[in-house]
Amino acid sequence: MSQILAIQGSPRGERSHSRRLLESFLLAWQTQDRERAVLRREVGRVAIAPINESWIAAAFQPQEQRDEVMLADLALSETLVDELFAADRLVIATPMYNFSVPSGVKAWVDQIVRIGRTFDFDPENPRSPYTPRLLGKKALIVTTRGDHGYGPGAINAARNHADPYLRTVLGFLGIEDVTVVAVESDEYGGQAFEASYATAERALGELAASF
Repeated sequence: MSQILAIQGSPRGERSHSRRLLESFLLAWQTQDRERAVLRREVGRVAIAPINESWIAAAFQPQEQRDEVMLADLALSETLVDELFAADRLVIATPMYNFSVPSGVKAWVDQIVRIGRTFDFDPENPRSPYTPRLLGKKALIVTTRGDHGYGPGAINAARNHADPYLRTVLGFLGIEDVTVVAVESDEYGGQAFEASYATAERALGELAASF
């Protein structure tokens, strides 16, 4: 059975275009096969605790030496990491906010990038001190942008620190097969936005069969 972990990153509800595109894609994906399952993780409208000093201390403490307080500090992180390992596919739906991702998505990233859990660190390794643990998974990023020209090679590409950032994080953890589907001109509306939305919708519909 295939399972998608769907990260819902928009702080908006029904007004969210990334949220609507995500749900449309998930419905099309599950329609392909009844054995396909979806686990949704809300990070846009439900607060994900940011990491703090005690979290960092617990994460770097060997597992067998963690006390009850440290285990409590890492409890949410453990759940989020377990969700990642349980899924063979990951979909992140998020708008671009101020050239990057919303704070909820960043908080989720900080909770799941874990030494000894999602990557290993060995400074003596001659090839690389980092070894990813999340291998063999596919990822899809569904993103919306208020302006236009943020795609590769476009006029605002250098200002896009949203999906390139997520691609970097996922690659660091071992997820190299990443597809990005973007909608632009969200804040402008009108024909430009409608055309971009329709193009993204078609792309996701086609991807549902093979993802």
